[in-house]
Amino acid sequence: MSPKEAAFWKAQQSVLTLFKQCSSMKHLKEMHARVVQSGFGKTPLVVGKIIEFCAVSGQGDMNYALRVFDRIDKPDAFMWNTMIRGFGKTHQPYMAIHLYRRMQGNGDVPADTFTFSFVLKIIAGLECSLKFGKQLHCTILKLGLDSHTYVRNSLMHMYGMVKDIETAHHLFEEIPNADLVAWNSIIDCHVHCRNYKQALHLFRRMLQSGVQPDDATLGVTLSACGAIGALDFGRRIHSSLIQQHAKLGESTSVSNSLIDMYAKCGAVEEAYHVFSGMKGKNVISWNVMILGLASHGNGEEALTLFAKMLQQNVERPNDVTFLGVLSACSHGGLVDESRRCIDIMGRDYNIQPTIKHYGCVVDLLGRAGLVEDAYNLIKNMPIECNAVVWRTLLAACRLQGHVELGEKVRKHLLELEPDHSSDYVLLANMYASAGQWNEMSEERRSMQQRRVQKPLPGNSFIGIPELTFEIETVETLL
Repeated sequence: MSPKEAAFWKAQQSVLTLFKQCSSMKHLKEMHARVVQSGFGKTPLVVGKIIEFCAVSGQGDMNYALRVFDRIDKPDAFMWNTMIRGFGKTHQPYMAIHLYRRMQGNGDVPADTFTFSFVLKIIAGLECSLKFGKQLHCTILKLGLDSHTYVRNSLMHMYGMVKDIETAHHLFEEIPNADLVAWNSIIDCHVHCRNYKQALHLFRRMLQSGVQPDDATLGVTLSACGAIGALDFGRRIHSSLIQQHAKLGESTSVSNSLIDMYAKCGAVEEAYHVFSGMKGKNVISWNVMILGLASHGNGEEALTLFAKMLQQNVERPNDVTFLGVLSACSHGGLVDESRRCIDIMGRDYNIQPTIKHYGCVVDLLGRAGLVEDAYNLIKNMPIECNAVVWRTLLAACRLQGHVELGEKVRKHLLELEPDHSSDYVLLANMYASAGQWNEMSEERRSMQQRRVQKPLPGNSFIGIPELTFEIETVETLL
């Protein structure tokens, strides 16, 4: 290396070291100005650091990164991939896809495994992305990258998130020796597609193959248990964790999943036992326990737990916390507490109530017979009301026999969802309860003329005999 080259390399390293101290966009722009003045404005390593800060730090500005990127004559694969990843992280998926297309059209730098992994992960969150995902899959096959672990797992995840579970499962079955990431991905795909029993079968297969679960595996598996009420399956996982995998049993995320599973299965006491024994509770722990108590009618206990959370002042409540508290108020008929809760959200915690929060209060006021108050609350909300909340009020009007107000509410629903069967049925039943038979007949006639069909009655179950063998296997293998 010549003295000139050595001096350039040393100066470049000094500039790169400065970026480690960068903590904000203001600081980055100041450093960028100094870099340009010192003659390193187009040096790939230096420019790459600027783009990387914007894309990865969580405090960057991707529009600024794009302006820097567009001034580069020949960006390398790292720069392209960092830009794509950055726009994906900032929830601008279509900009990331646009950059991928630019990269492909450029022709100088071919897409690599990182490129496809980033793009597949980004489009997995788009409902209309299956066609583009299949195009990417074809490109990956042409380049011979389909056997790469990261790419294969990203493909599985993408297909699962867009509800093409058959293709996702087919890709998984082609893997000779699936690793933990692959197992986690396919189990998560089945849970996302609501194939809960199949997810539990896959969990059993994973254990039989000798792959040990981590906290991500257990989180998604326990979620499947809670969704179908597989309480015994969840209990066996829990007991095996305590006996053989103490570190997993102490994981905060796993404990949160256990609380959620027990609560959804109706075992509130067991959920509270797990919650009480946790060493490191986070805001999710409190939220899941409060929601679990509220959903089973333990409103007073949920409010007591919320008060304890505020008293300890360890975790700051968020919008989900208040949703659980309002749900508890609704189940317990606690009108004054719900109004106080809405007030302190904005006043003390600077949290803007959402339509879900207002929906809980409307439901509560309706149950308490205060339908006029509920109507006034909707009319004075700072956000637009949706059909679900109006329908909640219509059901309350029917229950309380407020025909005149029910007709007003029905007009709002006609503007939002004119052919929803529940609205016709609720209004017709309200007329029938009030003895207004002509109005009832007219409502049913209107329903027939518009060919609105009532949904078929649902069904429920209380047990899953097919899982008995899997439960025994889980206890043996964990």
